Amino acid sequence: MHLNPYGEDPVRLATDLTWTPPATAGELTDRCRAAGVVADRAGTEHDLAAVRAFLVRWLAVVDATDPARRAALLNDLLAESSSSPRLTDHAGTGWHLHFRGDDLPLGAVLRALISVGTALHLTSRGMDRLGRCALADCARPYADFTRGGRQRYCSPACANRDAVRRHRARAAG
Repeated sequence: MHLNPYGEDPVRLATDLTWTPPATAGELTDRCRAAGVVADRAGTEHDLAAVRAFLVRWLAVVDATDPARRAALLNDLLAESSSSPRLTDHAGTGWHLHFRGDDLPLGAVLRALISVGTALHLTSRGMDRLGRCALADCARPYADFTRGGRQRYCSPACANRDAVRRHRARAAG
C-alpha cells in the first residue's frame, strides 16, 4: 500500500537540496527536472536565493520536536506557498491535484510542492516522520518513509558507520 504518492517526491527533493545545496540556478533547474518537477520556466538566481531561504525555514519544521510547533511552522509555510487545490492536466500526463497557481517561477513552485508534500507526508505517515541523522558527525535531515517509522539515520551509510562505531566501542571496552 503506497500511503503518500503526492508527498514523497517533493519531500525527498527537499532533503536532497538541503544535503547538497545547488550552486547555480542552472543546477537547481536541472535537479528539479531530474526529480520530475514540471516547471514552466527555468530557475533564476532569484529562484535560487528564494529556495535557499525557504529550505532554512523548512529545516525549522524538521527540527521542531513538538508536533504542535511543527504544525504551526508548516502551516505558516503552507499559507505563504500554496493555494486552493484544483485539478489540472497541464503536462498532458493525466489529471492530478495542484496546490499552486499557474505560471509561477521555479522558486514558488518548489515552495508549494515541498510545503504541501511535507504536510501530506506528516499527516499520512505521522508527525514524527522528519528528523536529523543520529550519527553525531552528520546531522543531515531525513524524511522517514519506512513502514515501521523507526528511521534514525539519513542513509544506510550513516547507519552502518554508527553501527561500526558502537561495535568498536564495545570491543574496546
